[in-house]
Amino acid sequence: MVNEAKLGKLAMSNQGLKKAIKLRNAVALYASSVLGSGILVLPGLAARIAGPGSILAWILLSMASYPFAYTFASLSARRPESGGVYSFAKEAFGLQVATVTGWLFALWVITGAPAVALIAASYLGYAFPLDRGETLLLGFGIFLAAFIVNYRGIVVSNKVQLATIGSIIALLIAAIVSSSFFVRVQSFTPFLPEGLIPVGTAAALIFWSYLGYENVSNVAEEFENPRRDFRRSIILSVVLISALYICVAFVTIGTLAYRAGGSVAPFAVILSNVLGKYGAAGTAILAVFIIFGTVNAYTTGMSRVFYAVSRDGGFPKSLNHLSEKTNVPDRALIALFGCTAPVFVIYYFFNVNLETALLIPSGAAIIVYIIGSGAGIKLLGRIQSAKKKAIILPLISLIISIIVVPFVGWLLFVSIAVVLLGFGYGWYHSRERSAGEN
Repeated sequence: MVNEAKLGKLAMSNQGLKKAIKLRNAVALYASSVLGSGILVLPGLAARIAGPGSILAWILLSMASYPFAYTFASLSARRPESGGVYSFAKEAFGLQVATVTGWLFALWVITGAPAVALIAASYLGYAFPLDRGETLLLGFGIFLAAFIVNYRGIVVSNKVQLATIGSIIALLIAAIVSSSFFVRVQSFTPFLPEGLIPVGTAAALIFWSYLGYENVSNVAEEFENPRRDFRRSIILSVVLISALYICVAFVTIGTLAYRAGGSVAPFAVILSNVLGKYGAAGTAILAVFIIFGTVNAYTTGMSRVFYAVSRDGGFPKSLNHLSEKTNVPDRALIALFGCTAPVFVIYYFFNVNLETALLIPSGAAIIVYIIGSGAGIKLLGRIQSAKKKAIILPLISLIISIIVVPFVGWLLFVSIAVVLLGFGYGWYHSRERSAGEN
């Protein structure tokens, strides 16, 4: 009887991840992952760098986002596995490259989540009389809340995500419409005050805003109908997200909001024009909603990456565990939380500025996109029934990523160091595994 009970318990734990993601949940995850913290600050930062011409970067990257989205969605629909780009890299290039991809994902989320918290801090600090420590602590609270929601399971996370993104979209549309009355044509001249080069730098920074299309691939194994819903959700999401980004950039430039509020809180300036003294407070609330939605979506996706990588030995094997109650990768979630929390402290004591905090994870993310696009070219090119155009969009994604990556600058060396560490860990693990087999 004892053995039967143990076997039953083991069977429950090996049921795998719960299939609970429908079309509406997929769109909510895409919107939350992509339409995230960047919309709060990057229109202002990009305009400070390139002036009105920064809107060119938004338009170009909006168009370029479809090839990225299509590549990852097609690969996930073809073979829905937890881990997304990690799984694609493993199939296309082998376990060693996949391990490096997993380590880059880790750098991305571990440094990116505190960067998002800094964005929350900039908005809360703009609206309320809080010191930097208090606002950063509130940002950490958002991350903690996302961890708790995800620990409860994918069903709970889906419901929270859907409600959150619905509120965000409604608030963004209200902000765009209300501020459009304050747009002035003269705000767009001179259009390129420093020439075209700053537009490239702005594009590298803006690239952060279009990261996230890969994140939904991380939970592909939990889709109810991946072949149908991946492509449908991509089209809906790209149109929605691109329209909102371009409109926000347009009103940020047209109202000269990027010249106020230290350039980091353009939304607060925009709404202050409409709502007066309540604008900053209203925007702070919007910022908390948006940042929670982003962190919640990435906590869901990245925990699955940690789980998939540990399953293959790229991370400690102890992380390869699903909760018997909720079927979530509980140990991967705890590891993600434990690795990210200290970075909040580092950012605080070293007074890391927002541009640096965003460019570090952006460098890792762009390299992940290069690997993912390369995997797309190789894997989609194998499909005999597909026409040659099946690899055109992954090829465009690869070219765009390679063009953008140098603009990250010297901070790219952080990602290069992590690539070397990932290769070293993968090599050591393969030797250890070979020795065990012998």
